[in-house]
Amino acid sequence: MSIAVLLESALLSCQPAEKCTLSIEAQQMCAQTPANALQRDECAVIKDFRFAGHPVKPELVSPDKVISRKFTTAEGYAALLHAVCHIEFNAINLALDAAYRFRLLPEEFTRDWVRIAAEEAHHFQLMRQRLQTLGYDYGDFSAHNHLWDMAYKTAFDPLLRMALVPRVLEARGLDVTPGMRAKIAQKGDDATCAVLDIIYHDEVGHVQVGNYWYQYLCRLRGLEPLALFRRLLSRYDLFIFRGYVNIDAREQAGFSRFELEMLENFEQNRQSDIHNWRLALQN
Repeated sequence: MSIAVLLESALLSCQPAEKCTLSIEAQQMCAQTPANALQRDECAVIKDFRFAGHPVKPELVSPDKVISRKFTTAEGYAALLHAVCHIEFNAINLALDAAYRFRLLPEEFTRDWVRIAAEEAHHFQLMRQRLQTLGYDYGDFSAHNHLWDMAYKTAFDPLLRMALVPRVLEARGLDVTPGMRAKIAQKGDDATCAVLDIIYHDEVGHVQVGNYWYQYLCRLRGLEPLALFRRLLSRYDLFIFRGYVNIDAREQAGFSRFELEMLENFEQNRQSDIHNWRLALQN
């Protein structure tokens, strides 16, 4: 079996446990295959599908329709862990899709994203176990599909995928995880804190991989990385700064301090333009 066939099976699987198992099998296949010998079926037709495989539950709704629950209640706390669990499930599909879809890139690209898919599967399993200890399971709360929506929008270009998924959406996890962990530590849930520590450590590496391949693709196409990134943020109406920004973690993940300062200035100007535009409309 080629790695492409195994990745397709994992990507389209609707059973979380099976998706995790197949992701880990793909990583083992890569580990056991010598360099430059990975069978990726470069000439095979890559399937175009709107959604990756996911179970019937959780019910997928728009982000503004996800029910907000108080962190201080048992149900609200379970909903928070469920949200993390869902992010990790989506992250499995994102990594699998990158490895499956962009198979004409160097073999190391495939190996990187297969490894990441296996790590995301491990994260999902760990967080699902924490959810189960509370008497709940994955699928018991509604969720949104925002992460996968961006994967679909960037399915035609690996440069866009690397720019907007690892460097924007996934990098936000580096900002929000420390604060979330602090709140969970106050509840005395050391076991969940330990899981978040694993996720946080691995996610720095995942964003770093996204940064590496974004820079690689920019060099390949003769594009200036920072200028392009700023244009993409404007075009797709995205932002990388909201609330607390974990500068240290982002630097570890491959963002330069100069780049972050430039983007922060860009974001401040963007917000100022939006504010002025709204004032103009009111007048």
